[in-house]
Amino acid sequence: MNKKRMWSAALLLMLVLSTVLAACSGGGKESSGSTKDTLVFGRGGDSTSLDPSRVTEGETFKVTVNLYETLLNFGEQDTTIQPGLAKEWETSEDGLTYTFKLEEGVKFHDDTDFNAEAVVKNFERWANGDADKFPYYNSMFGGFKGDEGHVIDSVTADGDHTVIIKLKRPQAPFLKNIAMSMFAIASPTAFEKGDDQFERNPVGTGPFKFVDWKTNDSITIEKFDGYWQKGLPKLDKIVFRSIPDNSARLNALIAGEIDLADGINPADGEKIEGNADLQLIERPSMNVGYLGLTVTRPPFDKKEVRQAMNHAIDKQTIIDSFFEGRADLAKNPMPSSISGYNDDIEGYEYDPEKAKELLAKAGYPDGFEMELWAMPVPRPYMPDGAKVAEVIQSNLADIGVKAKIVSYEWGTYLDKAAKGEADAFMLGWTGDNGDADNFLYVLLDEDNIGSNNYTYFKNAKMHDLFIEAQTEVDEDKRIELYKQAQEIIHEEAPWVPLAHSTPLLAAAKDLTGFVPHPTGSDLLSNVEFK
Repeated sequence: MNKKRMWSAALLLMLVLSTVLAACSGGGKESSGSTKDTLVFGRGGDSTSLDPSRVTEGETFKVTVNLYETLLNFGEQDTTIQPGLAKEWETSEDGLTYTFKLEEGVKFHDDTDFNAEAVVKNFERWANGDADKFPYYNSMFGGFKGDEGHVIDSVTADGDHTVIIKLKRPQAPFLKNIAMSMFAIASPTAFEKGDDQFERNPVGTGPFKFVDWKTNDSITIEKFDGYWQKGLPKLDKIVFRSIPDNSARLNALIAGEIDLADGINPADGEKIEGNADLQLIERPSMNVGYLGLTVTRPPFDKKEVRQAMNHAIDKQTIIDSFFEGRADLAKNPMPSSISGYNDDIEGYEYDPEKAKELLAKAGYPDGFEMELWAMPVPRPYMPDGAKVAEVIQSNLADIGVKAKIVSYEWGTYLDKAAKGEADAFMLGWTGDNGDADNFLYVLLDEDNIGSNNYTYFKNAKMHDLFIEAQTEVDEDKRIELYKQAQEIIHEEAPWVPLAHSTPLLAAAKDLTGFVPHPTGSDLLSNVEFK
């Protein structure tokens, strides 16, 4: 073979090898095989809707924060108020009128215009709904149009790029409330086709647009070429894959089948840190995991029984066994990072004998039988619900309480618990705006029974404290009001607070630009592979 033929053969061999290598690299690579442009995000459960205004669960917001945008944003890793679709805003001296100047030239994914009228239509849609359809609007704004407690008086357009919102009474966390993921601005053209159709075909102004949803398998979104913030997003496509089992999700990451995984077991943290191909990522903590006690269902209608449950459960063992030191023991319904936390409260000590005394006082000297609902998916505040439920079950057996562990598919679990069908249920909360109101009022006030208050607990004095705290603009006075409310909650014990966790994620080593947010809603527009 002459040199020319040898060179041609060698060149041909190189071309073949490069083609094979590019093919082996998978669909996440560009044709050149040099730059990865698709992110596969493994998570513990599917979304229940892609209309963020209709849900309260984080698996939906994880996707929708990349499809929609809000009038205001939070800071990159905190809940300070930043510009969003509104570039400027003013508040009147009496705290009743908010004026928002909107970004111009913004388009929805369906090529319709984002403008003041679109904002008005979104607020009208929510205000004319009900608690079944828009549970979070009910929680944050005191009901709906026509309700006595509804805080919003009017939302009007002043030209194409100015929106004026008037309140009936001051609401201290109002700006933080409208920055929350569930109050994202959607295309009126899309949602006016029908709520049920819209939640499967979302249309926002975000950096990514919706492509496909395979229930309990995957949701695919792709780059919106008409996005108003130039140069973003950096990825072409994101695939959210549902992998309920924590170990299976980690194995998929190790195998390169996914690029990013949340719901990492704390016990696997060292394993990830020891893998040169991976990186361990900590989410700033702003959550609580708890066991809720439905107070309308005997025997949990008796305070002494609820207090007994608090003494019976060995929280420290749960934290040591399942959180690997990456959690703080909870005594209040919100973490200490939230302004208004009452550190003077003494938590219920693990004391089975005290628990037995309280059961006897309540008329249950021999205990009782109950159902214990275990979470079917890992959440940031509860890495392994089934195993934690087994520890609780064992603790309760020690005081004569026979707990049968039951569970349901995630959407069904939430729906049935919200209807008050559980004796006791494991659940938790990741704060959505960093305000005490978002934990205490939203989760435990009578206004939110059937939406976010799954325990059906209510207390008239506590309710008055919450409403006063919402109206009060002096932060020191608000703090004192929330501290008083926590004393009532501690005494009445509708929950067994368990833990405030530091949630873990893991990613491929070459993933950059991912900044986990304490709310659990992660904007992925700056993510890329290096």
